[in-house]
Amino acid sequence: MKLPNVKNVKNWLNEGFKRNPGPWVKHSEVVANAAKIIAKEIDSLNSHTAYIMGLVHDIGRIAGLTQDRHTIDGYNFLKAKGYEELARICITHCFPNKDINSNIGEWDCSKKELYFIETYLVNCKYNDYDRLIQLCDCISMGDKYVLIEKRLIDVALRYNLKSKIPLGVPLLLKWQKYLEIKNYFENLIDNSIYNLLPNVVENTLGIKLK
Repeated sequence: MKLPNVKNVKNWLNEGFKRNPGPWVKHSEVVANAAKIIAKEIDSLNSHTAYIMGLVHDIGRIAGLTQDRHTIDGYNFLKAKGYEELARICITHCFPNKDINSNIGEWDCSKKELYFIETYLVNCKYNDYDRLIQLCDCISMGDKYVLIEKRLIDVALRYNLKSKIPLGVPLLLKWQKYLEIKNYFENLIDNSIYNLLPNVVENTLGIKLK
């Protein structure tokens, strides 16, 4: 896979923060570090590749303040830079179960763009990099790592899940898929992912363990 160097990616993130200030840049760095740490434990994965994919998974937010269209914006941004294979992560990171109806945000893109995303997912064969970034995205909250359940509840509260009741079944299936992916990687490394990442329990419970 053709990859940009870290300096270029960090420049993109810095430019993105100027255009669209917010926690997404720090979140991208946290996801990237988690992906790098976990990938080091798996012979079939390259930790540098995982790190770059984590850094760029939300790069579509460089286009401005949007919701779910950041997926297609990120894909188009990286594709225009000549990184079409890498660009997939901008779309796949949001859809562990490939169901566009499971997203909790708003589809603020055109019908044509939404159709492209849906078709892309149908034809995309996920690999362990896709699954790894999906997992790392789901355990990274702000600038810290937390239990996956806390992150899911945080998302539900921020997006006012109670106003989106028809979303219930697709969303629960999506959450179930996140847990399956977590188990998948833990079986690969024969360890809990929480043992690899710093302060997960403390961050989740809001206390310091002795």
